[in-house]
Amino acid sequence: MKTKAEWQSLSDSLTFRNQAYVGGRFQPAVSGETFSSINPANEQVLTEVASCDQDDVDLAVSVARQTFNSGAWSGKSPAERKAVLLRLADLMDRHRDELALTDTLDMGKSIHETVNIDLPDSIDCFRWTAESIDKVYGEIAPTGNETLGLISHEPVGVVAAITPWNYPLMMASWKLAPALAAGNSVILKPSEKSPLSVLRLAELATEAGLPDGVLNVVPGYGHTAGKALALHKDVNVLAFTGSSRVGGMLMEYAGQSNLKKVWLEAGGKSPMVVFDDYSDIRKAAQTAAAAIFSNQGEVCIACSRLYLQRSIKDQFLAELKEAAKTYQGGDPLDPDTRMGALVDKAQLDTVSRYIQSAIDDGATVLTGGVPDYLEGRGYFVEPTIMDGANNDMRFVQEEIFGPVLAVCEFGDEDQAIELANDNPYGLGASVWTDNLSRAHRVSRKIQSGMVWVNGWGGGDSTMPFGGVKASGNGRDKSLHSIEKYTDLKTVWISL
Repeated sequence: MKTKAEWQSLSDSLTFRNQAYVGGRFQPAVSGETFSSINPANEQVLTEVASCDQDDVDLAVSVARQTFNSGAWSGKSPAERKAVLLRLADLMDRHRDELALTDTLDMGKSIHETVNIDLPDSIDCFRWTAESIDKVYGEIAPTGNETLGLISHEPVGVVAAITPWNYPLMMASWKLAPALAAGNSVILKPSEKSPLSVLRLAELATEAGLPDGVLNVVPGYGHTAGKALALHKDVNVLAFTGSSRVGGMLMEYAGQSNLKKVWLEAGGKSPMVVFDDYSDIRKAAQTAAAAIFSNQGEVCIACSRLYLQRSIKDQFLAELKEAAKTYQGGDPLDPDTRMGALVDKAQLDTVSRYIQSAIDDGATVLTGGVPDYLEGRGYFVEPTIMDGANNDMRFVQEEIFGPVLAVCEFGDEDQAIELANDNPYGLGASVWTDNLSRAHRVSRKIQSGMVWVNGWGGGDSTMPFGGVKASGNGRDKSLHSIEKYTDLKTVWISL
């Protein structure tokens, strides 16, 4: 790991790609409009980025469709596509410091996280998916001797991906790797809050041998470029990670256009349930701190609801307050920093309102509190723990996307399950117990797409990632992610 001075020196020499990437080349938005990409840690403008809208989307979709129909990528064998994507993974590895630093400057997260989490995960996603694509077989249906039933997977055509700002490169990789491996052409719209790393990624993809027009990037706002992609009648699949509210709007747009398939990884309000039979309170408390304060709490699977069995609450909170000291906000370029800046002023204001709402509803501040913002000093907030919370409070029910933890208590197992499920979301959950039977019982009954037992956030490219209820549908990662970007075709042959 480089020192803070070395990261600062590298950032001073870094240049950013800031135009749309369509047909294998960078170009300004058709309108000529731009928006500012701002460093959340010091509020300085990094660069002005092309602000794409309907005209740019129309061009990108047209190029993507023509490229798909040409067979330049869709017609290649799985082994050939694998080779290109593996070269791309190698290039990402070679440029990992540049890509990690770009996301840190653009989004405000610590360089420790981008180097040790975001980049390894992104690279692994491309490598694992590339290696998987030539091992996906078709099927032969069990028909009679007079017929032959063939079942195969085909690329859908043109895929639009709308990705969030909290893990810019990693979330894009989770969409791009399977969509490209399956043979599709893709238009990626990154969040306007952190678009820079994926523009560089697109350039590296061309260097790796991806044909022009297969991967196109149109930076812009959700209500312009994002809406245009969702309404476009020549987009076959729309993949989205973001809020449940926006996800619902995208489904409406799909219904208004061509009934394109919409895959959503939406919001979360993950519960962490700690039973009094779990022996290592310190470990559980340290994990609880990481589960809400990592990446400034701007994590879809953040365990923002902590349910403690009554008998261990005081001991647990003492350990939790100590663990929270590790996550005080600091310079994201310092390798020792574990919590950087929130992505922008709007997010800081949102977090502030929720903290005040919790106080107004009767919760007690144990650490942190409403941030004291000073203009030009960055969008920082302390790790905030609110005791005395209950499920009737707004900040316990709604996704905050910041380092704010609601501490609740429960009596027995049935109540713990009831409280954990009393929420619109169902993305992740964490259960802590030394009782094997209880671990199985509770994990089965919790309404969540993912459950971690005696841990949080574990998983790799082999495991599906996604949720239920208002947290969305479909899954990223694993072989199940490839299914989202293919159509099933059956061929019935009379013999």
